[in-house]
Amino acid sequence: MIDLFRDLKRTDYCGDLRKQDAGREVTLLGWIQRRRDLGGLIFVELRDRQGFVQVVFNPKENPVAHEKAQSLRGEYVVGVQGTVGLRPEGTANLKIKTGEIEIITKELKILNISKTPPFLVEDVEEAAENTRLKYRYLDLRRPAIQKNLILRHQVAKEVRNYFDRLGFLEIETPMLTKSTPEGARDFLVPSRLNPGHFYALPQSPQLFKQILMISGLDRYFQIARCFRDEDLRSDRQPEFTQIDVEMSFVTVQDVQKTMEGLMAHIFREVLGIPLTTPFPVLTYDEAINRYGVDKPDIRFEMELKDVTQPLGSSAFQVFRDTLQGQGAIKAINVKGGGTFSRKEIDDLASFVYAYGAKGLISAKIGKTGWQSSIQKFITEEERKKIDEKMEAEEGDLLLFIAGPPKMVNQTLANLRLHLGEKLGRISKDRYQFVWILDFPLLEFDEAEGRFVAVHHPFTAPKDEDIPKLKDHPEWVRAKAYDLVLNGSEVGGGSIRNHLREIQSLLFEKLGMGEEEARERFGFLLEALDYGTPPHGGIAFGFDRLIMILSHSESIRDVIAFPKTQKGTCLMTDAPSRVDPKQLDELWIKVKEIKNS
Repeated sequence: MIDLFRDLKRTDYCGDLRKQDAGREVTLLGWIQRRRDLGGLIFVELRDRQGFVQVVFNPKENPVAHEKAQSLRGEYVVGVQGTVGLRPEGTANLKIKTGEIEIITKELKILNISKTPPFLVEDVEEAAENTRLKYRYLDLRRPAIQKNLILRHQVAKEVRNYFDRLGFLEIETPMLTKSTPEGARDFLVPSRLNPGHFYALPQSPQLFKQILMISGLDRYFQIARCFRDEDLRSDRQPEFTQIDVEMSFVTVQDVQKTMEGLMAHIFREVLGIPLTTPFPVLTYDEAINRYGVDKPDIRFEMELKDVTQPLGSSAFQVFRDTLQGQGAIKAINVKGGGTFSRKEIDDLASFVYAYGAKGLISAKIGKTGWQSSIQKFITEEERKKIDEKMEAEEGDLLLFIAGPPKMVNQTLANLRLHLGEKLGRISKDRYQFVWILDFPLLEFDEAEGRFVAVHHPFTAPKDEDIPKLKDHPEWVRAKAYDLVLNGSEVGGGSIRNHLREIQSLLFEKLGMGEEEARERFGFLLEALDYGTPPHGGIAFGFDRLIMILSHSESIRDVIAFPKTQKGTCLMTDAPSRVDPKQLDELWIKVKEIKNS
C-alpha cells in the first residue's frame, strides 16, 4: 500500500546524524538501500544524498510499522519518523559516519515502490558503463556520484565568491554565435528565420570576452558552457564547462598571481588543503627537455636526461646513426630498478613500441659496472660520463631511447608515467601545480602545408620576438601559459593581441588573407581600431578540475548527464531523427543514409 505524502517534513538528512543526536525525534525521507530480516527485528539502510543510516523496526514496540517494513525492497521511497538511539554495545560500525546510531521507528510511510533496478545502487561499479548511462537516474543515486556533484557545486560557489571579492563581473555570452572554425569542428544550428544560414554553438567565449575588455568592463569571469564536435576520450565531452576569465591592463605575472589565488582559495575552502604559492614555473622547452611533454607530472622524479653527446660517438651503431641523423638519445634512471627481472624489462620494451620506438636499451648498475647488452660498445670514459649525468648508483636501472627527438620525448614521457604508477611513486593524495610558459606561437602543420596557432590565433607574441614574426614565425614565442595539475592541463590562456597591425600580421602568417580574416573575425578586427586596452585571460577546464579533485577515473563521473564516446545520450536517445516538417521549416534536406 502506498501512502499519501502528507505532513512529512524532513528534519535531518540521513548522513548528517551522529551520536550527539541521541534521543531526538526525527523525520527522514529517502530510498531503501537494503533490508535485513533477522526473524524478529528488521533492519533497513535508509539513504539520501548525504549518506545513509540504519533504521530498526521492532515488532514489540511498533507492530504496525514492523508489518509494513516486511514489504520494503531496494529503491522504495519512504518516510520514517522515529527516535535517534545509540546502537547496542558491540554493534557500532565505526567505518561509517552514522555507525554509532540507529533510528528506532515509530511510523513508516511508503511513498512509492520501485521495480528491481538493473544494477545495485552502490559504489561498487559492477554494471557496464553503458547500462549505468542508460539508467542514469539510478546511477546518480550512487553516493560516489552524488559526492562528486556536491563537490562540483561547492567549487563553483567558491569560484564565484573569489572573483566577486576581487571585483570581477560574471557576464553571460551568447550560445548562438557565428561559426569561426579553427581546430575542432563547430556544432551548427540552422536559422529558421534566415534560411540557409547557421549559428554555431560556442567552442569558448574567447571573442566575446575580448569584446568585453574593449568595452571597458575590465574584469570578467563566467562559468561557461562550451561545445566542440571532436572525437571523445575519458577526459573530453562534446559539451563541457569552463571557468572563463579575462582582465584588462595585466601582464602574464598578474594573471598567474590571480589564478594561483583562485586555486589556493578553492583548495582551502572546499578541500581544507593549504597550497604553497607561487607555483613552480617551467618554460615550454624546459618541460619538453626534462619531462618529454608540456604537461608534466612533477610529483615524482625520474626526469629525462639528454645523453646524445657522450653516446653519439660510441661504437654502438644505433647511437652513431642517431647522431648522424640529427636525432636524440635520452635516458631515465629508475632508482632501485636493478631488481627488475628480464621479463619485466622485456615488458617495458613492448610498452615503448606503441609510441614508435624501435627498441629499449637497458643497463643495470652493479658493483662492477654496467650489466647491459651494449656495455662492450661503451668505453669506461663514456660510461662514467653517463653515470655522472644520470646520477647513477648501484642498484639503479638506466633505460635509453634513441631516434627522432619528438618520438624520444613522447616515448620516455609515457614510460616515465608508466613506471611511476607501476612502482607506486605517484602520490594520489598530493596535488602539484606547475606553470608552463613561453610556448611557440606557431607551428608548421605538414598536412595543411601552413602555420597553425599553438594556442589560438589571438595570442600575443613576446615583445622581444615581434621582429621575428615576419620572416621567422617558427622562432616566435607566445605570451601564453598553461597551468598543469598532476600531469593534466587544467587551464590555459594568454595575453591577447590588442594592436590591430600585429593581429593582422598573425592572420597573414596563418595563411588567412585579409578578406577571409574580415569574413570570419571582422567584428573583432573592427573593434581593435577603437582603443583596445592591453588584456589577457585564461580558461580552466571545470569538469577536468573536478575529476582530479574527486579522484575520478572518467570525466563522465563528474557530469550529471554526460555523453558516451560516440557523443550519444543513452538515457534520452539523443541525437535522434526529427519530424520532416521541422526540417522543411529550416529548408534542410537530409541525405539518405545507406547501411553498409
